[in-house]
Amino acid sequence: MKMRDLTELAGRNLREAVLRNSLTTLGIGVGVASLVAILSLGVGLQELANKRLTNSGLFNAVIVMPRENGRGGFGRMRGGEDVNTSVPPRPLDDEALRELEQIPGVTEVYPEVRFPTGIKYGDSTYPTVIAGVPQSSKGSGAYDGIEGSFFSGPDAQEAILQIELAKQLSSDPNSLIGKEVTVNYAERQALPASADGGISGGFSVVPQEDKLRIVGIIDTEPATGAGGFGQVRMMIPLAVAEKLQAAQTNDLRSVLGGNGGKPNYASLTVKVDDPAEVEAVEENIKTRGFGAFSLLDASKNLTLIFRVFDTLFGSFGGLALVVASLGIVNTLVMAILERRREIGILKALGASDGDVKKLFFTEAGCMGLIGGVFGVVLGWAIGRGINFGANVYLHRQNLPSIELTAVPAWMVFFAIAISIGVSLAAGLYPASRAAKLNPVEALRYE
Repeated sequence: MKMRDLTELAGRNLREAVLRNSLTTLGIGVGVASLVAILSLGVGLQELANKRLTNSGLFNAVIVMPRENGRGGFGRMRGGEDVNTSVPPRPLDDEALRELEQIPGVTEVYPEVRFPTGIKYGDSTYPTVIAGVPQSSKGSGAYDGIEGSFFSGPDAQEAILQIELAKQLSSDPNSLIGKEVTVNYAERQALPASADGGISGGFSVVPQEDKLRIVGIIDTEPATGAGGFGQVRMMIPLAVAEKLQAAQTNDLRSVLGGNGGKPNYASLTVKVDDPAEVEAVEENIKTRGFGAFSLLDASKNLTLIFRVFDTLFGSFGGLALVVASLGIVNTLVMAILERRREIGILKALGASDGDVKKLFFTEAGCMGLIGGVFGVVLGWAIGRGINFGANVYLHRQNLPSIELTAVPAWMVFFAIAISIGVSLAAGLYPASRAAKLNPVEALRYE
């Protein structure tokens, strides 16, 4: 029997019991829709997380921190894996910075400059944290959605505010662009070396203030160093931040560590030309006596977590497809009972057992295809509804909009293929049963 004849017969049979077949197809569609909606939420959350990490500008960067007792910074968080204990720990100073700049593949090395401050605007002062940002961050993608502009130059007396701080300063954040704010901070001033042979050097803290012009406001929160997430609300040019000589938390460590009060850096950010070289650069840094960490490590763990979630989500969505497949079995078994005479006539006219199987497989496949397409559309609509509801809530909380769900092309083809595959599997038993009917008994039926 030719494929065209099979398709024509299958279409006619599906139209004859249109209500029952439509309900069965709808069941498949609902199952596929639940699968697509759940997976789209998992994919959307993964893309959102990856986008936030990518916009941080640290996917092609390695964070370098001083090692302490054989471990350093993020190394302690990871259990101290891959720490080269054969090399003694070294301080993060200017000499280390220049050495790291010479590593092959490294394009830039800059220190973390972060300090607490009070922002005075109008008659009020708002405590926050300032971080220095290198001029190269302009092209990282973290500032693409900025209101206003990036710094006009590396030495400009300008500032970019995170939206939450801007809302504290004014009910109309965009009106702050072009306005001046006063920054109160503690300046670090070096003291002369001790004359009695004690710890040499040291520093004093002197209150200072500086004026900065607001040039931009950003919704997201770019990472600005090893501990940048969730803290920094104002960004200024890195050169300006270094010139202020503001006291930082690691200054006390520099004095007590017997370093003569010589400034050490809390962390250095090493920018790599190609993200593929991040792992090699990270290993190179560890062999020099420093602790190192990259978002490549975090992204691997994040990807694993999302894979687990996708598996769980897919399992729940798959349960709906299993239920739908039982509907297909029921529909086709009922069709066998109603069409025994038709099957007998087909066999009497020369149709083989394989032709009868193909006919029922074609009917099951058609229901799976139609149900799969309908399910993908319905699942996409459910995802858009989830996204709309989430953004309405975020808008009421004065938070930026996000994309919670995503339906990539691979998911569309995957869902339709799963739908057809499940339908064919469900049609296996009815097709085999129909093929085994004795044509003589089938012709005598009713």
